[in-house]
Amino acid sequence: MCCLFLTLGLLGPRFAFLGTWIFTGRVQHAFSGGFLWPLFGLLFLPWTALVYVFAWSPLTGVSSLGWFVVFLGFIVDMATYSSRSAQRGYYSRQAA
Repeated sequence: MCCLFLTLGLLGPRFAFLGTWIFTGRVQHAFSGGFLWPLFGLLFLPWTALVYVFAWSPLTGVSSLGWFVVFLGFIVDMATYSSRSAQRGYYSRQAA
């Protein structure tokens, strides 16, 4: 069951970001038309990039509250990466 949640945590935001990128124009506008930063976001920090796109506004950019939400997305990304090493350490302690 943990593997299912880990897989959804890794792939879910990437699919959502990719769908937003393909079917809307928000990603191009939020990242000023370039494709390199959104690509890095898709590969390495999908929650942060997805939240940034939805926090971005055409008139004001990202507000203070928006930056806080983007920071929370970054925390979720870091938790996703660290959960793999914690799970590996848990299983290695059980096997010993």
